[in-house]
Amino acid sequence: MHFSKKWLLVFFTITGILSFTSCKQTVKESRDGNKNTIEEEIVNFDLDKIKERGSLRALVDNSSTSYFIYKGQLMGYEYELLTLLAHELGVDLEIIVTKSIDDAFRSLNKGEGDIIAFTLTVTKERQSRVAFTHAHYTTRQVLVQKNPDNWRSMKKHEIEKALIRNQVDLIGKEVHVRKSSSYVDRLKNLSEEIGGDIIVIEDEKDVETELMIRKVYNEEIAYTIADEDIALVNTSYYPDIDISTPISFPQQIAWAVRKNATELLNTINHWQAELKKEPTYNVIYNKYYNSPRASKARLTSDFSSISGEKISVYDGIIKQAADSLGWDWRLLAAQIYQESVFNPSDTSWAGAIGLMQIMPETGKRYQTYNLTNPKQNVMAGMRHLKHLNSLWAKTIEDEQERLKFILASYNVGLGHVIDARELAKKYNKNPTSWEGNVALYLQNKSKPKYFNDSVAKSGYCRCEEPVNYVKNVLSRYEQYKQLMD
Repeated sequence: MHFSKKWLLVFFTITGILSFTSCKQTVKESRDGNKNTIEEEIVNFDLDKIKERGSLRALVDNSSTSYFIYKGQLMGYEYELLTLLAHELGVDLEIIVTKSIDDAFRSLNKGEGDIIAFTLTVTKERQSRVAFTHAHYTTRQVLVQKNPDNWRSMKKHEIEKALIRNQVDLIGKEVHVRKSSSYVDRLKNLSEEIGGDIIVIEDEKDVETELMIRKVYNEEIAYTIADEDIALVNTSYYPDIDISTPISFPQQIAWAVRKNATELLNTINHWQAELKKEPTYNVIYNKYYNSPRASKARLTSDFSSISGEKISVYDGIIKQAADSLGWDWRLLAAQIYQESVFNPSDTSWAGAIGLMQIMPETGKRYQTYNLTNPKQNVMAGMRHLKHLNSLWAKTIEDEQERLKFILASYNVGLGHVIDARELAKKYNKNPTSWEGNVALYLQNKSKPKYFNDSVAKSGYCRCEEPVNYVKNVLSRYEQYKQLMD
C-alpha cells in the first residue's frame, strides 16, 4: 500500500512538471565544426491557444518569392498560402519579418511566432529543433557564378571552360553564403566528399540569398549558393549569372512549427494535402516561381520593397499630407490602399471618389471640387481626418486608441461610432477603448436590440465593415513599417 502511494506521488509530480507552460529540449549545434549541446526552452502553445488568441503569427522572410510589397499590395508565395491557412483556421494572420534563420528558430520556440514560413531546407540538425510540415516541393542547391564578360559572343565550349562545372574545382575557392543557412552544412559536407576544403564565408545573418546573388552579378563576390527555384527567378533580372552547376541532390522545402505543437502540425499537413488537390496551389506556385516576366516586372520596380523605395506614385503627396496630420506617411498610405488601391479614378457604389474615396458633399466642405485630382483628393481627406481627430481628442487621450476611432469614423461616419460609444457606456464597457468595447457595440448595431436603443441616434448599421476596416488598415500599416523604411 505504501509502495503504491509512493509511485502515485512520483507520477503526479512528473505530470505536474510536464504541464508547465514550457519545456526544454536538447539541441546540437555544429556551425563551428564542434558539437555543442545546449538547452532550448519551448513554450507550450498549440492550435487551441492560437485559436483562443485569434491570430496565427507567422515568421517570414522578405524576399522576391516569400513576402514583399508591390505597388502597395502584400504579395509572395508564403504570404498567399499563409492567408489561406489563417482563413482555414478561422483566425487573423500576423506577419513577423525576420531575416535571420537562427532568430526565426529562437522566436518560434519562445512563442513569439507560431510557424516559420521560409523556404526552409529540411535537415537532420534542424529536425532536432523544430517539427517540419510535409514538404511543399523539392529543389536542389546550385552554384551561382557569373558568366564571362563577353559570353554572348563566345562558343558554348568556351563558356563551359570558363565556368566551374566540376565540384572538385571548388577546392580552395571562396564561396559566400547566408549565415546559418543549410548551404553552410552542404558545402562542408561537399568538402569531405571531394577531398579538399572549400573556403566557406558566412555573411551577416540578415543578408538574404537574393542579395548574395546580386553580389555575384555585381562581381563583389565570385560564388554563392542558392536553392534552384530561387536562383531561376533571379536569372530573369540578372541574365549574366549561371546556375547550372548543382551541388546537392534534391532536398525537401517545408515550413516549421514547434516540436510540441502537434495539433497545429497535423492540421497544417491535412490542409496542405487538400490544397494540393485543387488548382489553387499550382496557380500560386507558378505565379512566383514560373512567371519570369512578371517576376522581373515586379522586382525591378521602384514600387517593390525588394528593389525600390516607393509604395505608390503618390508617395510625395501622401508624405506632405501625413506631415500636416502628424502621421507616419506609411499609415496614410495604408489607409489610401484600403480605400482605393491607389486608383485616383475609383468611384464607389455610394458615389465616393478618388484616392481617399471622398463624398462630393465632404469635398465641398473642404472647398475641394475636382476629386479625381490626386493632390486635391488627398488634401481633402487629410483635412477630414484632422477634423475627426479634433473631435475625438476631446474624449480620448490615448493617441493609439483615438486613431481607431478616427479610422472607423472616416469609414462609416461619425454618428455610428458615437452611437457605439454610447452603447458601450450603457452596458458598462469602456467608451475610450476600441477592442472588445466600442468596436463590439459598433458590430452590434446590426441587431434591433441595439440600433433601436434610445441612445443610438443614427439607427441601423451593417458595421462589420468599419471594424474590419480599422483592423485591415492598421495591419497593413504594420507590414509597411516592416518592409518600407
